[in-house]
Amino acid sequence: MRDRLTDALYGLGWGAVKKLPEPVAAGLGRTIADAAWKRRGKGVLRLESNLARVVPDAGPERLAELSKAGMRSYMRYWMESFRLPSWSQERAQHSFDGKDMHYLTDGLASGRGVVLALPHLANWDLAGIWVTRALGIPFTTVAERLKPESLYDRFVAYRESLGMEVLPHTGGSTFGTLARRLRDGGLVCLVADRDLSASGVEVTFFGETARMPAGPALLAQQTGALLLPVTLWYDETPVMKGRVHPPVEVPASGTRAEKTSSMTQALADVYAEGIAEHPEDWHMLQRLWLSDLEPREDRS
Repeated sequence: MRDRLTDALYGLGWGAVKKLPEPVAAGLGRTIADAAWKRRGKGVLRLESNLARVVPDAGPERLAELSKAGMRSYMRYWMESFRLPSWSQERAQHSFDGKDMHYLTDGLASGRGVVLALPHLANWDLAGIWVTRALGIPFTTVAERLKPESLYDRFVAYRESLGMEVLPHTGGSTFGTLARRLRDGGLVCLVADRDLSASGVEVTFFGETARMPAGPALLAQQTGALLLPVTLWYDETPVMKGRVHPPVEVPASGTRAEKTSSMTQALADVYAEGIAEHPEDWHMLQRLWLSDLEPREDRS
């Protein structure tokens, strides 16, 4: 019953929110965000705990301000995402302002594949629709399997409607498919600041140990693709901002594990810089640092 209700609520969002006038949808998002923030549920408390690492000198009042702004940013993401499939070509072109996009376009023009790796900042789906519609570049991405399965199917259909090829996060063929796309000179986009496999790479992130996915670094090593970190943020305008950062190079020496560790740490460092500049736009309502995770059962 709970799964069916969740699926129905998301279906209602995609069906109804996109029909609202934009100011009404934006106001609705703020109202929902403020109500959720006032309830002080697990997600809000986890967000504040995460933000305490990002802004270590912030007191309780400042953290509360940041978490309230963070929930508003998070709901802005959802309100935009519900409406993205109905956006015109012109609207998509004028809703994102990207800096240093030449790293992406020059990399693809050279014939190399490109991996864009980004954290949960602002609206990665909006950036995606700008890439597919404004630049005319298709790309492949990976989606976490959600429950119920019908909800996962909704997300896949939604992202495919934006021009993305979507592969499941689980499944032995996903990495191979991504590698083939890159060897063909294509584009792969991965949200990569939270490990979902429990087999990621340990990095130092805001002074503590976290685990991030090895996939972006491994794909770059195995295919010769360019690995580009990306950060996104909102400001007071309706236009989301973003930056493509310089490439993370494959180290000249070391084992594959050592190279992967070095490259993933380099990604984490860029993410930390972008998150520190715009902490309210980091939509991390889950546990991330190892000290916050439940101890794993020893299976040896």
